[in-house]
Amino acid sequence: MTPSNIIDSIVIVAGVCLVFGALIAIVHGKFRVFEDPRIDATVELLPGTNCGACSTPGCRAFAEALVSGEQQPAACTVMSPEDREDVAELLGVEAGQANPRVARLLCAGGSDVAVQSAEYRGFESCKAAAAVAGGGKGCTWGCLGLADCELSCDLDAIQMDARDIPVVTPDLCTACGDCVDACPKDLFVLMPREQHLIVQCKSELEGDEADALCRVACNGCGKCVLDAADGVIDMVNGLAVIDYTQNVSADPNATARCPTGAIAWVEKAQFESPGGEG
Repeated sequence: MTPSNIIDSIVIVAGVCLVFGALIAIVHGKFRVFEDPRIDATVELLPGTNCGACSTPGCRAFAEALVSGEQQPAACTVMSPEDREDVAELLGVEAGQANPRVARLLCAGGSDVAVQSAEYRGFESCKAAAAVAGGGKGCTWGCLGLADCELSCDLDAIQMDARDIPVVTPDLCTACGDCVDACPKDLFVLMPREQHLIVQCKSELEGDEADALCRVACNGCGKCVLDAADGVIDMVNGLAVIDYTQNVSADPNATARCPTGAIAWVEKAQFESPGGEG
């Protein structure tokens, strides 16, 4: 190869590089997506738990929602009030009002009060047991007590008690919803911590049939409906169902004549106690 051929090759390669470089620069400039630098700064202030309690997939998604104005810092129930104020100051917005939620188990039928109709022997999992004729519990709506919810909770907010019933510690619970997804009986719900009136049962049996399977089951007597404020509680398929949009006007009177204790009034002090809820 002659020197002139070498020079020609170098010129051609350089020209191709310049053309493609220019094309890349044009495409980058045309399609580049701007990302607000405040997002990274906000992520640094967030707890990094990616728990989903704020209803976004993780802390970065929450930071993006904060910067865009779609969320307020108070939506993160994991941060302390001081941390929320720091985020608000960074973004120049109001911190907002926190409305913390907590996971609640709508079943009180532990091994001490609920009938076990069969002995389940197999993989220690509620989902596995539920796949085998619904588990060994007499009440097909009841908690199976094999701790799928406890294992799903990365924050150790759920512990199984001596009755094989999961107990939530509200101060540790971020309402991420992992326990909701883990329970094959759909017994966990996320509620505002200010909600005090709950029905710890999902059985649709009534009267003696319900009582025969669990001593703390709702037997559909309807006394709570009569004792509660108008419209707060209704009977649906033999089960007391609370309209939580009206729970602010509810009071403990609704629990006064419940013969089994299936409907309960959880005092504020109980929400904040180290032992959590039963």
